[in-house]
Amino acid sequence: MPKKKTGARKKAENRREREKQIRASRANIDLAKHPCNASMECDKCQRRQKNRAFCYFCNSVQKLPICAQCGKTKCMMKSSDCVIKHAGVYSTGLAMVGAICDFCEAWVCHGRKCLSTHACMCPLADAECIECERSVWDHGGRIFACSFCHDFLCEDDQFEHQASCQVLEAETFKCVSCNRLGQHSCLRCKACFCDDHVRSKVFKQEKGKKPPCPKCGHETQQTKDLSMSTRSLKFGRQTGGEDADGASGYDAYWKNLSSSKTGDAGDREDEYDECEAEDDDEDENDERGKDSDSEATDVFSNLNLGRTYASGYAHYEESED
Repeated sequence: MPKKKTGARKKAENRREREKQIRASRANIDLAKHPCNASMECDKCQRRQKNRAFCYFCNSVQKLPICAQCGKTKCMMKSSDCVIKHAGVYSTGLAMVGAICDFCEAWVCHGRKCLSTHACMCPLADAECIECERSVWDHGGRIFACSFCHDFLCEDDQFEHQASCQVLEAETFKCVSCNRLGQHSCLRCKACFCDDHVRSKVFKQEKGKKPPCPKCGHETQQTKDLSMSTRSLKFGRQTGGEDADGASGYDAYWKNLSSSKTGDAGDREDEYDECEAEDDDEDENDERGKDSDSEATDVFSNLNLGRTYASGYAHYEESED
């Protein structure tokens, strides 16, 4: 018969089970619905942002703070969990808060459970956008997780990243270690692995779960279940059309390059000829203008208008004569 478990052994096993559940629940947290990542509108500047203790834009304190762990805005004092006792009085505002989380920058209520567990279970403890590398303190928007690679994304880059997340860093679907077709894909490393090379001595596979990536340890997925696409390059020999007599398109590439150079040289010569023609036309116009001015001066040279203001004689001088 097996030996009976002692009380200390039972407590240790229960503690390990609880810690395992906490780690699993932390990995499966829905960031869009968590109170520390809730949407908040500032009372002063009316700007929408993530739940914060102070407004990211104007640094003002909100009238009704939201707890980052339980999400409540009013303490009803229905249990004796409150660190600050307020018998028969409902506490709101700053009377309800007990601390500010250093990770999510949000208020935590004065409940003993929230104060003791939120810092260890905060889902935004290591939240940094995979695209712009900004943390919670560097921008005012909310934090999201990619649906494919499960990396953190800021509110500005979430749609752009998810649109290009299922693109491999290779031109084929072959395994990175051999020439066989990769049946398992890691969306963080953007690489495919076959059944043999997906096994790793560092990262162990748990029962009932998919094999982890041998590079980063992230859970892999079946390539056939995803809408994976390969990387395509648009430079070099791939820009020209592929000919049968050329060496993988190099012949067409050099032909296109030489034709473009000759075309550019011809265009430059045409532009030079046009500029010279315009300069000649301008010189001819200037000469014609000078001839016309000289003819006009000859016509009016013998004309006598008498004493005028332009000649220096006024009307009172004419009356004296």
